[in-house]
Order: sequence, then structure tokens, then C-alpha cells
Amino acid sequence: MKILFSPSEAKKKGGEKEFEFNFLFPHLNKKRKEVVDKYNDFIKKASKEELQKLFGVKEVEEFLGDIYSKKTFPAIKRYSGVAYDYLDFDSLGENAKNYIYKNVIIFSNLFGPISAGDFIPEYKLKQGEKIGDFEPWKFYKKHFSKALDEYLENEDILDLRAGFYSKFYSPKKDVFTFKFLKNGKVVSHFAKAYRGIILREVAKRKVDTIDELLKLEIENLQIKEIIESKKKKEIICEIKE
Repeated sequence: MKILFSPSEAKKKGGEKEFEFNFLFPHLNKKRKEVVDKYNDFIKKASKEELQKLFGVKEVEEFLGDIYSKKTFPAIKRYSGVAYDYLDFDSLGENAKNYIYKNVIIFSNLFGPISAGDFIPEYKLKQGEKIGDFEPWKFYKKHFSKALDEYLENEDILDLRAGFYSKFYSPKKDVFTFKFLKNGKVVSHFAKAYRGIILREVAKRKVDTIDELLKLEIENLQIKEIIESKKKKEIICEIKE
């Protein structure tokens, strides 16, 4: 089973090693580098207003500088948003960490689909923002979908991404997703936290198939039903807390 996961706006600072352009799908590194080069060139020339729009923040200075000169962390340790807080990767055992490195694909707004263990620098690119007039999600969908389809061909797919990231890639085969209810009503503000919790429990148990996933007992979550639609099977869960 492979798990598709979102990035986060929040990121850990610093890094462990120098930047090396070494990612999932090495044969597409040149294509990926086109996007990173566009970003790098844009932030060197853009006005403060353009940078504020690109980054989604008012204070831009800390995000400037050549991206290739920045230190890197594994992607799963770089991101630090709500889902990553609840995943709490650093507290997992080695087997669970290795499971995540092997089975999780993160859809970075800048780097595109990357392995959880791929090393990336700190960067700032607001979800859905163009780099000038360039739309990274369209580029990645065009050039990376075939490689992803082949990579996932014989795998069950658990899609824990936010909806936006289907713009980067829509699998050809059926995927399983989650929807969270409380008192029968959809509660989207819980979604990020529970995506992190689900990934944590899946990794701890080294879940290999959707059948194993559906048997998983997760604290405060109860599966109510599975709704099937075209290419998607949505696991509806009630939050019991």
C-alpha cells in the first residue's frame, strides 16, 4: 500500500546535509529542476509585493536566498504543520519510520511528488500560487502522472491529501480516502489532525493492504460506512471524543 500525503505551509528550519538533486523518479529530475529554477530565479528578481503574494506572508526576508545553498532535511521531517504534529515522526520506532520512508509520497507545492525520505531545503510557496505566470501543479500533472501511474500500478492507494493536491495528480485506479464526521456533520477542521493520526497508526502497524487498514482500530474513530464513487472509495468515520 502506498500513501499520498499533503505538505504543510509550516516547515522546520535548518538542515542536516547539503542540497543534492536526488528525488523520487530520478529520470524526471530535469523536469523537476525546471520548476525549482523558475522559483529560484523568480525570488531573486521579484518585488516585495510579488514575494508577499508568492509566500503568503508579509515578512519575506527570511525566505530569500539561493535555494540550492540551503541545508536539507528528509521531507517528512521538514514539514511541521498540524498533520505532521499529530504524526510525530520523531517519536516513532525505526520500523515505523522505515515504513513511512518506503511508502509515503508527499505532494510538495514546489518539488512535486517526492518520497517522504527525499531531502529538501526550507522554502516558501503558498498553496495554489503561481510562480509568475507559471502553474507548478499543471506542470507536474502533465509530466509526472505517467510515472506515478506506473509506480502505483500494483499497489493499494490510501489518499490522505487535501483536495487541492488532486490538481497535481489524479490516480487512474481506485483510491481510498477518509471523511470525518462529528455528531453526523462533516468537520473539516479535524481532518488535518486525523490524517496525521491515521498515518501514524498505519506506520506503527505496517499496514500493507486496504483490508488491513479497514480492520485497524484507531482511538476515537469509528468507521460508519464506505461510500463508493468513480475511482474513489470514501471511508466515513465518526469522531467519538
